[in-house]
Amino acid sequence: MNTTPFLCIFDTTLRDGEQSPGASMNCAEKLAIAHMLEKLRVDVIEAGFAASSADDCASIKAVAEQITDSRVCSLARALPADIDRAAQVLAPAIERGNARIHTFIATSPVHMERKLQMSPETVLERAVAAVRRARSLCDDVEFSCEDASRSERDFLCRIIEAAIEAGATTINLPDTVGYAEPAEFGALVGDLLAAVPNAQRAVFSVHCHNDLGLAVANSLAALGAGARQVECTINGIGERAGNASLEEVVMAVATRSDRFAFQSRIEQRHLVPISRLVSETTGFYVQPNKAIVGRNAFAHEAGIHQDGVIKHRSTYEIMEAEAVGWFSNQLVLGKHSGRAALRRRLEDLGLCCEEQQFNDVFARFKELAAHQHEVFDEDLPALIGVLSQEGELGSALYSLSSLSYHSQPDGGARAEVVVQIDGEERRAEGSGTGPVDAAFSALAMVTDSAASLLHYSLNAAPHGSAAARGRAAVRLAHNGHTANGTGTDADVVTASARAWLDAQCRLGRAARRHPQLDAI
Repeated sequence: MNTTPFLCIFDTTLRDGEQSPGASMNCAEKLAIAHMLEKLRVDVIEAGFAASSADDCASIKAVAEQITDSRVCSLARALPADIDRAAQVLAPAIERGNARIHTFIATSPVHMERKLQMSPETVLERAVAAVRRARSLCDDVEFSCEDASRSERDFLCRIIEAAIEAGATTINLPDTVGYAEPAEFGALVGDLLAAVPNAQRAVFSVHCHNDLGLAVANSLAALGAGARQVECTINGIGERAGNASLEEVVMAVATRSDRFAFQSRIEQRHLVPISRLVSETTGFYVQPNKAIVGRNAFAHEAGIHQDGVIKHRSTYEIMEAEAVGWFSNQLVLGKHSGRAALRRRLEDLGLCCEEQQFNDVFARFKELAAHQHEVFDEDLPALIGVLSQEGELGSALYSLSSLSYHSQPDGGARAEVVVQIDGEERRAEGSGTGPVDAAFSALAMVTDSAASLLHYSLNAAPHGSAAARGRAAVRLAHNGHTANGTGTDADVVTASARAWLDAQCRLGRAARRHPQLDAI
């Protein structure tokens, strides 16, 4: 009989990850990521916060309808209306038996006094009532003590014991503001497991933020102290400095099995593909030196390192690149490649689409292959992204029909754009310090946008091909809302214009969303 403890991976990319400013995703994008998370075999997918918006309700319901191998979860404040809404959208998964309601309330003195304006006794009563209501609607209930790392131990013991007695099957201890350090956070988990009388009736979980860069370290310390679930996100995205990075937690446990002896369902070879999918969807590009999924994670330039790796990989590599999805497919995609090869690679990357949509993607693929000879993995999400921006797969309001630009003798530039807005062509000219600035000016005029540009970046393809597509990222802000957009094209100014339009579309959607209040 295998007695190795099981490690539950709880992914909150679609909920906490989406709370990254500018990272909002539409229903189709969330569903694509959810399918890839299921392929990765995460145990729980937190698909959203049902009470936050109609968009989140629709997305959670769609995920609950289609995902069967992972549990589908919705966040809910310790309020009857929140819990009922979560149960309503999770209904398909509840019926199948793969749903979870995740309810929470703050437990630290500063949160109870300043934010909730409740006494500890009222908070405890509210928590118990919420867990009981959730358990009456769903067999799997998680309860979180928001800001647990700054909460008083005695009160945590009382509220956790009461929540388990009320029916909570998982107890989550969030380091909500990334304040803890590994030794004290591990001690917190260990002390609570020892002190709470009914602790063995629930799985203890941790949800660590990265404000001090310690989210993964704190999560691992908690595992060493007895926690059996880690809440994390792809690429570590999330509120402020982000969350514990799923790929780093998973590979730390797998690589250091001498220190972390756990069973896990995770299919590691999908880590790089899903990292790319999330990056392309949110516009949050992965830094080159990011552990596991950064493009330099397995790169060696120093002569000493190269010599060592050539002689024996283990000299400078503690894991195999192929194990996490690097260079995992040797199919070369080019102008002679057929539909089967393209479809297979799209599926490997989690980029699935309907037959008619695939026809459009295949036509784009052929155009690109004729232009740059070889099409790389990085290009494929971009091809689908182009279609989404043009309204063929997504819900974009704008379509870039044409863009022309030229530099002026005084050093400035002018640009002219033609944009289809709800099927009507509109034209505008703009000027700026360079072609990209001029294009943005023209786009703001043609869309009547007052948004401010917060961020702009341009990424070249990593393969050194001069003909490869450029990938631009833009972040816009207006009236307290922010949104990221991405764009791709062989012409970098056109790629930048597409990114600006994509951000403007997302900004419009973000303005229609309700804020996700009090999320852990």
